[in-house]
Amino acid sequence: MTTSPIPVRALPRTSENSLLAEAGTGTRVEFRGIVKDYGATRVLHGLDLDVAPGEFVSLLGPSGCGKTTALRVLAGLEQASAGVVLLGDADVSAVPTNRRDIGMVFQSYSLFPHLRVVDNVAFGLLRRKVAKAEAARRSHDALALVGLDHLADRFPHQLSGGQQQRVALARALVTEPRVLLLDEPLSALDAKVRVQLRDEIRRIQLRLGITTVFVTHDQEEALAVSDRIAVMNAGRIEQIGTPEELYLLPATPEVAAFVGLSSLVPGIGEGASVRVWGQSLPVSGEAVSGEVDVFVRPENVRLVATDGTEATVQESTFLGSFRRTLVKTADGAMVRVQHPASERVEYDDRVRIAIDPEPVSVRPRR
Repeated sequence: MTTSPIPVRALPRTSENSLLAEAGTGTRVEFRGIVKDYGATRVLHGLDLDVAPGEFVSLLGPSGCGKTTALRVLAGLEQASAGVVLLGDADVSAVPTNRRDIGMVFQSYSLFPHLRVVDNVAFGLLRRKVAKAEAARRSHDALALVGLDHLADRFPHQLSGGQQQRVALARALVTEPRVLLLDEPLSALDAKVRVQLRDEIRRIQLRLGITTVFVTHDQEEALAVSDRIAVMNAGRIEQIGTPEELYLLPATPEVAAFVGLSSLVPGIGEGASVRVWGQSLPVSGEAVSGEVDVFVRPENVRLVATDGTEATVQESTFLGSFRRTLVKTADGAMVRVQHPASERVEYDDRVRIAIDPEPVSVRPRR
């Protein structure tokens, strides 16, 4: 596992909304050697993670990698088999969920259908014995924060899926928790709404300065909103770093395969470089030797008029500002090429491709 410096950023403040006016700068979150067993099955293998105050960290990985289990351990919904969870300087490993001062948003909205929107948001405040007038004021402030104050008197069934998820977010924020936990909150929404709400969550998080841990299997979501991303695989963190670091300098083949779109092509490792179709490319990570598979990004492959490697077009897809074309080389490698939309190719055309000399990840040939 590699570490990287935590980015520092200014957190905007405003006095227009009581939530924003009273917002702090977040709480540090730490996992120290977290192990989680379900019977004989170990799901988390000594997880270590340090989230800085006010930081937005995503746990990214495929289904079954342990990311949701880690979040549930942080929330107190699961008891770790070993290890310690810290919020600030306090060990909360044995503290029940309702005393950890966290807000949670799940994939399912879990709104009370018989309560108005404003009453759904106020529910947690009233359970904390906050006066009704104060709870109503803070609930309207929370709804204004997510852009739904004009729908305060509606019922959940009168809202769209995106609006319901915004209500769930307002409900999580209204108690002014120290930490916000998001467990795949966007996966049930359609693509356009998902992007809009994703960006809105990030905007709100920056304005509040609240420490946020976001679980997702969608790499685009993680890349778009995170300060840092922890890529998980089989209960362990493969790499943690900024979105740019993970995409441009993946530490392991697993990270390269999961983050971003790559083609696997054959190569020969030569220490700090690898030779692919006569080209020498720098290796990201440890030196290698012998036959390897090389991860090549589509944006680093070009169609060229001369030289290059001969290939045959298998398909070409128009994606607005660019095309993504799949070609097959003489050695059988299937390679994706990202190129200007003006460069049109058709099925079975003979083309030539070249790879830009950017660092690549490799793994021993299987």
